[in-house]
Amino acid sequence: MKPKAFAKVIPREVHLNKVLPRRDYTPTPQITREYLLGLLKDATSRNTTYRIATKNKYFCELIKTGIKNLGANSWMYKEGKNRNLWIVEFSKRLLNNVKVRSRNSKIAFVRGYFDAEGGIAREPQVRFYIYFCQKDYEDLKTIKDYLTEFGILSGKIHNPSKKVDPNYWRFYVSSKSYKDFALIVGSNHPEKSRILRVKI
Repeated sequence: MKPKAFAKVIPREVHLNKVLPRRDYTPTPQITREYLLGLLKDATSRNTTYRIATKNKYFCELIKTGIKNLGANSWMYKEGKNRNLWIVEFSKRLLNNVKVRSRNSKIAFVRGYFDAEGGIAREPQVRFYIYFCQKDYEDLKTIKDYLTEFGILSGKIHNPSKKVDPNYWRFYVSSKSYKDFALIVGSNHPEKSRILRVKI
């Protein structure tokens, strides 16, 4: 008698707060201090803490776990009873004297920046795009320069509408570099990382 075949166990991923089968074996995202520094571009600064907000509970839990792995404490809570907004708050001391100098630290910083301030096409019927946006022109230029160092092509930094906001800046990643962006920079955000994996 032949032994019974066992079903193959597939890792799982989170999508829109639902657990779905994962199609690949992507390693668990690593949260570094440089990544958190990039993530701060969409954070609130208080006297002694940083406060990161997200609508994705799993992403908030991932950040909290990453901070714990760095040897620090953090607080996670939901803001408001009727709001789908999760907060993770941690001491500013965690990021004291953090420098972005090496290639790996730059990659981690850009990944955090992308998860905070980056845009990506989420609907399959929409033409695919990846972009970065920020009101600080020089800050955005630093990200563009880092991408150039990685060999990732991107378009010109521009203002989409001076009438709407003259101090709002954006640039797109070139379609020729989508795969390189996904492989080199990637994302720790569950929704963005799922979409980028399609481009690998």
